[in-house]
Amino acid sequence: MTSDDIQLLFEYDRWANDRMLQAVSRLTPEQFARDLGGSLPSVRDAVLHIVGGDWIWLAYWKSTNHDVALLANLRKHREAHFNADVLPDAAAVWAKCKEVEKEMAELASSMTDQDLTKMLPARNTRISLAHLMQHVANHSTYHRGQVALMLRQLGAEPAATDFHLFLAERRGNGLSI
Repeated sequence: MTSDDIQLLFEYDRWANDRMLQAVSRLTPEQFARDLGGSLPSVRDAVLHIVGGDWIWLAYWKSTNHDVALLANLRKHREAHFNADVLPDAAAVWAKCKEVEKEMAELASSMTDQDLTKMLPARNTRISLAHLMQHVANHSTYHRGQVALMLRQLGAEPAATDFHLFLAERRGNGLSI
């Protein structure tokens, strides 16, 4: 992947998150927090998982030291700052998401093709920064799909977040299928 590919991928991720958050913001507070019985019990928990995941990877990439202590500290911070007590409603979650996305966009726009080849420790191996960044976008896509299902379970309309829709909208030709 090139730096242009990464920038496009994270532009898409922001666009898709924004559409998802618009749909989520139409839920009642009770619907937002309702336990629907999944691995991420509520819409709130799923969205917090997305933004918390983005944050922890972003912090990891920005760090110069990638040891076990760093991971423990990042996980502790994520647990303390990306939970229902701190971010209890859709508006608070949306604000936090926008904050993390801004930092992610700044990092992505500063990346060079050479930066993306940097190998980082991950899961007892080393993985290129480009592939880790691709993982984060894929992670968000996976969990946005779960949010879409939860919205349907709640009788709400999920947002379409397909990549080709993003590309069409970005190019201004309003593709509809």
